Formats: sequence, structure tokens, C-alpha cells
Amino acid sequence: MATLSQLILYPIKSCAGMAVDTARVSVSGLQASGVHDREWMLVTPEGQFLTQREFPRMATIVPRVEEGALLVSAPGVAVLRLPLARPDAPSTLRVQIWDDFVEAADCGDAAARWFGEVLGTPCRLVRFPGGGARPTSTKWTAGAPSSARFADAYPLLLIGTASLEEINFRLRAAGRAAVPMDRFRPNLVVDGLDPFEEDYLAELVCGDIVVKPVKPCARCPIPAVDQATGIPGPDPLDILQAWRTKAVLDGAVCVGMNCIVGGGAGGELRIGQVLETSLSF
Repeated sequence: MATLSQLILYPIKSCAGMAVDTARVSVSGLQASGVHDREWMLVTPEGQFLTQREFPRMATIVPRVEEGALLVSAPGVAVLRLPLARPDAPSTLRVQIWDDFVEAADCGDAAARWFGEVLGTPCRLVRFPGGGARPTSTKWTAGAPSSARFADAYPLLLIGTASLEEINFRLRAAGRAAVPMDRFRPNLVVDGLDPFEEDYLAELVCGDIVVKPVKPCARCPIPAVDQATGIPGPDPLDILQAWRTKAVLDGAVCVGMNCIVGGGAGGELRIGQVLETSLSF
């Protein structure tokens, strides 16, 4: 029996996650406490997106929601308060995430200075436009439409608990330390699946909500970054290389499945829910 064991949002792309007990499901991802997954993003002054790939210290930037604001903390600096209410006429900045361009709301000079101090590089914080949509590729969805905010590819990332257990079994066998689930930055963690069974699922259903895995998640070096300290360590991908490459992605090492919402947008997921699963073959 598959059950939902973790729900995680990442309000600021590539920064720390925010674990929640319940979350509403939208076509463009999870939302909880008035914020959406990957609703904010850090960019260069010219608008190019930033991630832990270049700035692993982003892992130590921790968002939380409190009294109508997103409070952001990081070691050695005062907490930054970002009101959730949107200004009537925000300044905008054209930003780039992979091949997509978005007219995003600029969060102002004070936020830019705060994040610049934390990362040691000039940057701007931007917010996805209210009511906007960033369509995702239909190449992997059999033509089904979907959208995301500032997520890399699709609105949800799913990983089974057993998959991490298998990874850690192989890491220990190679004399390496086990890694926690946060290295892989999922939105949905599911108990009760076989190792990497998520690769072969057609859908997961909870009431009216239908989550459809569509594309294996090709991994970059971020799983090497300790999410508590922002310090890179041994890269588990060298161990994964032996058995987790996918020919359909040109031999990329893959862990987890990118998913779209196939039905039930507006519904709520909660920890402990039973998920009905079906295989894609």
C-alpha cells in the first residue's frame, strides 16, 4: 500500500525546503500557507537564474511563512521579511530559466542586498507573476498540457522512500556515508513502493487528485551538497552511475520522476494519505 509520507515546497528556487502536513494541489505545483512551490527565484542582475549548482550556500537560506510574510533566514544575517501581499504595480525584470523567459516581479533593492550579502555575489530576488503560467514541455506528457512556476521542468517531483534506501545500501557497500532525502529535493515522498517503482507508474490517485509521472529526473551535482550546511561533499552520482542511467535521456543519471497533475487541481494532499497506484505497462 502506497502512502504519502512527506510533502515539501521550495518557496525560493534552490533554497531550503518547507515541509508541510497538508498542501493544495494546483496545475503548477503545491501550495501551502499562502505560498507556491518555486514562487520566488534568485537571478543575476541581468536576469539569469541561480541555483545550488553554482552557489551551494543557497541550501542554507531557509524560508518560512509567518503572519502574512515570507521570513527568510541564513547564518550570520538578520531575518528578511517579504510581505506575501503583492504591490499594485510591481517593478518587473525579464528573467531566464533554461530556455524560458518570464516577466517576473522584482522584489526590490533591500532583498537584493540581503541575498547578495549571503551569496557574496550581486543578485536580485524575483517573484513569479500572480495569475501567470509557464507552460511545460508536452514532449513527455503525450500532449497533455501542464505548467510550472520556476521549477526546472514539471510541477511535481516524486521519489519513493525505498529508492533512497536502495541508494544508501549501495553507498554504504562502497564505503560511503548514507544521504538524506533532502539531497534529491522531492515534493512528494511515498512509502510502500518497491525501489524505483515510481519509474514505472502510470498514475497515483488520491480521491479526485491524479498525479502522473511523466519524465525521469536527470540529476545534476546538487545531491552532493549537504543541505544543512551548503557544503559540497562526495557526489553520490558516481555510485548511481553504475545502474541509474537512462538511455532515453542520453545516459543521464536519474532519480525520481517529474510529474504533472492529471486531475483534481484544487484538491488537498496530506501526510498519511493512501495513494492508489497503477503501472504504465
